[in-house]
Amino acid sequence: MSTYRLDTLLSPRSIAVVGASPRPGSLGLTFLRNLIQGGFPGALYPVNPHHEEIEGRPCFASIARLPETPDLVVIAVPPPNVLDVVEDAGRRSVAAAIIATAGLGHGSDSLSDQVRLAARRHGLRIVGPNCIGVLSPRARMNASFAAHDAKPGDLALISQSGAVAVGLVEWAAQRQVGFSAIVSLGDKVDVDFSDCLDFFSADAGTRAILLYIESIGNAKKFMSAARAAARIKPVVVIKAGRHAQGAKAAATHTGALAGSDAVYDAAFRRAGLLRVLDLDQLFAAAETLGRQKPFPGNRLALLTNGGGVGVLATDRLVDMGGTLAGVSPATFDKLNAILPPTWSKANPVDIIGDADPARYAGALEALLDDPENDAILILNVPTAVAGAADVARAVTDVIKRHRAKGYRQKPVFAAWIGEDPDSARAFEAARVPHYATEADAVRGFLQLVRYREAQTELMETPDNLPHDFSPDPEAARVIVAEVLRQDRRWLNPLEVDALLRAYDIPTAPVSLAKTPDEAVDAARPIIAQGGRVAVKVLSPDIVHKSDIGGVQLDLSTEESVRKAAADIFERAARLRPDASITGVMVQPMVRRAKARELIAGLADDPSFGPVVLFGRGGTAVEVINDRALALPPLDLKLADDLIARTRVSRRLKAYRDVPAADERAIALTLVKLAQLAADVPEVRELDINPLLADHDGVIAVDARVLVAPEVKKGSGHPRFAVRPYPAEWERSVALRNGRRAFVRPVRPEDEEEFRRFFEKITPEDLRLRFFAPVRDFSHTFLARLTQLDYARAIAFVAFDEQTGEMMGAVRLHADANHETGEYGILLRSDLKGLGLGWILMRLMIEWAKVEGLHEIDGQVLRENTTMLDMCRSLGFSVRIDPDDPELRLVTLPIASIEEPGKLADAV
Repeated sequence: MSTYRLDTLLSPRSIAVVGASPRPGSLGLTFLRNLIQGGFPGALYPVNPHHEEIEGRPCFASIARLPETPDLVVIAVPPPNVLDVVEDAGRRSVAAAIIATAGLGHGSDSLSDQVRLAARRHGLRIVGPNCIGVLSPRARMNASFAAHDAKPGDLALISQSGAVAVGLVEWAAQRQVGFSAIVSLGDKVDVDFSDCLDFFSADAGTRAILLYIESIGNAKKFMSAARAAARIKPVVVIKAGRHAQGAKAAATHTGALAGSDAVYDAAFRRAGLLRVLDLDQLFAAAETLGRQKPFPGNRLALLTNGGGVGVLATDRLVDMGGTLAGVSPATFDKLNAILPPTWSKANPVDIIGDADPARYAGALEALLDDPENDAILILNVPTAVAGAADVARAVTDVIKRHRAKGYRQKPVFAAWIGEDPDSARAFEAARVPHYATEADAVRGFLQLVRYREAQTELMETPDNLPHDFSPDPEAARVIVAEVLRQDRRWLNPLEVDALLRAYDIPTAPVSLAKTPDEAVDAARPIIAQGGRVAVKVLSPDIVHKSDIGGVQLDLSTEESVRKAAADIFERAARLRPDASITGVMVQPMVRRAKARELIAGLADDPSFGPVVLFGRGGTAVEVINDRALALPPLDLKLADDLIARTRVSRRLKAYRDVPAADERAIALTLVKLAQLAADVPEVRELDINPLLADHDGVIAVDARVLVAPEVKKGSGHPRFAVRPYPAEWERSVALRNGRRAFVRPVRPEDEEEFRRFFEKITPEDLRLRFFAPVRDFSHTFLARLTQLDYARAIAFVAFDEQTGEMMGAVRLHADANHETGEYGILLRSDLKGLGLGWILMRLMIEWAKVEGLHEIDGQVLRENTTMLDMCRSLGFSVRIDPDDPELRLVTLPIASIEEPGKLADAV
């Protein structure tokens, strides 16, 4: 349902409190009093059959007896009565309900599940159960049992925990931080994080969104909503349960290294969310985001009257990866002229302990004008020479003057050690973020830097994949299907070798030997050429071979190979009598003296599905625990970022006599693994350890693969949290002049193609498409056209099959409820009349039908008669836009069109 009726939930005209009671301390009384004391302007109806009036208001026996249908119902009744109240509300067509009651249970056939089904049947939105409620300050609605109301502001808080929500309300009340809304989700039987992200990302009154998460139910829905929201405004998240022990049972190194929280971290990073680790950091983020917008740059200038606290702030900045700004020569001269000779002559700018308000103001003026810094942190240690509040008022006066003169809004942060109340009031009045310690202030500064960097990364154009990378997914599927047909879970090394080769991942060749003599036969050609071999046990029941001494390395003679094989057979029979021993594998020893041992692989998370892992490899991989995770699909840019987040990435660089490893080959291997996960969803875990990497490339020395049957449901990959590129929509089409076009979904790397395409569009055609002259084809503009979340948007791009030039594109973006989609189309100005527009429109309609949309909408200029005629031919209705007579609204009900298969034939 997503945002359906959430506007009514947060701005109701009338509210009924079911379970209202005059009993002190009861939930019903607390909700009613909070609504009254908060000044809710609409009608309030207490509902309780045992009372005639509560808090001076008439009380009604049931929802059915109310004089009108309330927009919102607050339910604070015992668990056995909740379902009946929900049914009553549904029958009265109530829009939304808040269920504060706990103890409804979980899972199928629980009371919670029955409530969910009943609410959905009536179109009733539910917040809760087991929640503290909803606060909407701008609607003067405190439908909660929080001790204090929230101030109006532009932060939205969505919390799974009622206690955390209440804590933030209390904290914010002391700091004058305001909220656009606070939603306590509780057990999330209906309204969830994704719904709230979709709603508040489009809410003009919300500038930043704070999330407190304990678990996520629908990972696909969450990732789609989070990625969309993070492109629009800051989203800060704290995730509880960072040290869950669920990874202990994982079978492979990759699975053991993944771990639940590490996957959540990868998901938040992929979505562009700013993650914090505890409530202190969340409070700091609220302080920062409540008063300061993100800004370009990362260079921080420090202004202080205490050298020690300035050094501490510098240390914290460097520890957290920040950048200390320089001081320009012109600013240095200004400071020299107004400061005593003993000032620090550098950043931190220490203006000495006897600094008065005038000295602070003068130094701040100079730093605000300095192009060498991007932000300023002012530190003050209380002294008897100058009052902290006087200094605060002096610096805020400077900030206000600069803002009034139209100066660029260079951010200023403050840390007044000791938190003087008068100083705090001065900063709050000037909307300057202020903190109790220098560490909190530096963290607040870096949170904004990290957020802005995340937005930049979301909009970066990835590198093109090599043209010679052409995997053979069908060969891989055949291998996996045969293993599953035999009711096996693990691929044997020969199958693993074939699987990796199908995706062009270099491997060490392997031979199977069922006896010591066969092992010698396999090793003989290698030894004859002066090579050495490795002999390893092969058993579907023995995953980690070294656990039973099942690996013998550096064997250089036939006799040593025979003895090693015989010893492995003996040890396996003795230590694992239950295991089925297929034989031993014989492989040449891979001699790469200066190679780095890495690990790369795939793991399967119960919430987010496949994840890609990279890190330092070897037998002590779990002990070293140097790894990073990413959600597939990957491109080379994302793979490079994954590598950079590990400590071993530093060892990939050149040092002493060791040349740099081929990082592109490593990144490409990770991309190939991600593609394998997309093509063959039956692969649940894949572990290459070690993956040797040097200046010549990479080679997989040892690998394990676990598979399981997959039941495909819905469109796209059945388990990917981030929907991969929909290759199934690629096709070749014929145009009226005999030319052929290759049509496919847009890719992020198409940005340059779009740039060249727009160069061949006339200004008039651009005006008809965008309703205004378009001259700036910036990276940001083009990235928004080419970087789509395929779960809620599609763009089909047509290329001339002979020249490779882009010919046109159509785009459809679904609304948050996935019910309607808005389209746009543009063709090259010199290619009209070839039938390409018709083809692209039909393909877009086909996609909408498959995706389950109900309707396609669009806006067309009245003078664009060609497009209007095409819309009518395709079945769109056309009407005048009541808000603008120059526009026509076109609408196509999807149910009225043919089956998707027929559309493809018609094209």
